[in-house]
Amino acid sequence: MKRIDFDNGKITTNILQAALPMLVAQILSLLYNIVDRIYIARIPNIGTAALGAVGLCFPIIVIITAFSNLFGSGGAPLFSIERGRGDKKRAGMIMNTSFFMLSVCAIVLMCIGFIFARPILILFGASENALVYAYPYIMIYLIGTFPSMIATGMNPFINAQGYATTGMISVVIGAIANIVLDPLFIFMLDLGIRGAAIATVLSQCLSAGFVLYFLSKKAEYKVRLLYKEEIRTCGKDAKNIVSLGTAGFVMQLTNSLVSICCNNVLSATGGDVYVSVMTIISSVRQMIETPIWSISEGSSPVISYNYGAKRPKKVIEAWITMSVLALIYSLIAWSVILFAPKFLIGIFSSDKSLMIDTVPAMKLYFSAFIFMLFQYTGQTMFKSLNKKKQAIFFSILRKVIIVVPMTYMFPYVFHMGSNGVFMAEPVSNVIGGSLCFIVMLLTVLPELKQMNSDLSS
Repeated sequence: MKRIDFDNGKITTNILQAALPMLVAQILSLLYNIVDRIYIARIPNIGTAALGAVGLCFPIIVIITAFSNLFGSGGAPLFSIERGRGDKKRAGMIMNTSFFMLSVCAIVLMCIGFIFARPILILFGASENALVYAYPYIMIYLIGTFPSMIATGMNPFINAQGYATTGMISVVIGAIANIVLDPLFIFMLDLGIRGAAIATVLSQCLSAGFVLYFLSKKAEYKVRLLYKEEIRTCGKDAKNIVSLGTAGFVMQLTNSLVSICCNNVLSATGGDVYVSVMTIISSVRQMIETPIWSISEGSSPVISYNYGAKRPKKVIEAWITMSVLALIYSLIAWSVILFAPKFLIGIFSSDKSLMIDTVPAMKLYFSAFIFMLFQYTGQTMFKSLNKKKQAIFFSILRKVIIVVPMTYMFPYVFHMGSNGVFMAEPVSNVIGGSLCFIVMLLTVLPELKQMNSDLSS
């Protein structure tokens, strides 16, 4: 099995070898939800209403993903740092602890979801009409909580061992299955929105099965559940994993919080149509941000490994490479959003009246998209170097401290109506992204320079 050579390979080559398969994997991963939305939007007579209902389920799906990343994104950088230090036993313990916590969490979340799904959807802004579509969709989706979390949460440990192509294959399996099964269950078996959920769950099971097979049978570091005596002594590792993973967890959880707030305000100021508008914009954002995420996550194990191996020059080189690649892509993506919005919107809906409302809203929402680059590169450095406090703070700053208050202030205090909801995002990008990047420059670079000086002396 071909692996990335973290010790001897060139930094740019390592990042590209990790990022490109991850990019393909994440683009296909989007199809889990996006293909559902494309097909759901085209269900005769109920497409637009059903699409808005799925948008109401999106915060719950994000919460499940956030818990997956709490353990996956929290454990993988620590795993890479220990690999860089040459401590194989500690690295293996970190991976197994992450797997154990993820498995327990998946069961707990599934049970909570089954019990409280209806009141949660109502809290998130679902009307009685929307519940007709949203409730059956989420109840079926919750059955796949465990395989969904395994496929998402354990994949970073495949990539962290240098098996980037294998990590990609695990996602490709599920995504292709989803593409094939969606039309089968939605249209041919006439199961409608329930069929979309069934197809997604079956696809997630295939991905999770492949991930567990590879990590338990083929990888250098074999995954397993903790033994009883290990559970008693894993407290320190568990705390470190959760502490570092909290940054990514908070970022995704706050994305869910923002979706809830946006749906509530839009439902009041623009009606169910604007909930569908936000669903399309959220889908476009997922699609557009995926390459930046892939570049960042592909760089993370390279940065962490070289930091653990005390190679500060390679850490800085990896950061520069990551930033340049992300900048080039961001400029291209930003141009497409601003000058060809109808093309992107048309992927998710053919409703012409919905297009009229979505175009100006999307241009406003993405007007400062380029500043997301600063947030991604800054956060990646904090996470990869185990800077927990900074990573958590800047995750909270942009969404909780800036976006949520403005989502209510702009429409109600400044009387901007629905436009105020879409305006909150670019303002937060400028303020939050810039501050994250500046603090990263002022704290991380001096540390790396000092490490280099200590090694030279």
